[in-house]
Amino acid sequence: MKEFWNERYANEEFIYGTEPNAFFKQQLDKLNPGKILLPAEGEGRNAVYAASQGWEVKAFDMSIKGQEKALQLAEKKSVNISYDVTGVQEFQSNEKFDAVGLSFAHFPADIRKQAHQHVLGFLKIGGQVIFEAFAKSQLEHTSGGPKNIDMLFSIDEVKDEFPQLEFEILKALPIELTEGEHHKGKAEVIRFLGVKK
Repeated sequence: MKEFWNERYANEEFIYGTEPNAFFKQQLDKLNPGKILLPAEGEGRNAVYAASQGWEVKAFDMSIKGQEKALQLAEKKSVNISYDVTGVQEFQSNEKFDAVGLSFAHFPADIRKQAHQHVLGFLKIGGQVIFEAFAKSQLEHTSGGPKNIDMLFSIDEVKDEFPQLEFEILKALPIELTEGEHHKGKAEVIRFLGVKK
């Protein structure tokens, strides 16, 4: 997977664009800035936006090319982000975060539940999770996402994999994606805003 993402991020263009994910931006704008953790952050569009809004950002991804482009974007936008190159299960921090942003973070099915639990371990009680990912019905579309149904989500799987969250928003819906060349067109997603109990 590391090689796949390094190859995908190797071009000069930002394959998912440089603007933040729309749902992430909408929900983040309602919160008071604090510390935010952004796993599988890719080329850094959400991290850079959060930093521009006064958040202290910790991001990570397995791709060194993703890190390079994220730091380049942060420099261009005159903000600071902290960005580690690591796998989700290997990530460690002594900090506790006020929010976690998971935007199209599709981990392999065999580690996904453990990965989500590991990430939530760094979230404060009362902290918020902003989540958007492709639903299983996304397989019918060509607008992005894994082609493995086990890496896509259902509402029931979300409830099972995030048992310590109270969901303020949890819905599956069709949207029109306009996030660079690789997220473009009609899509089926699951979104949630959850609070750690």
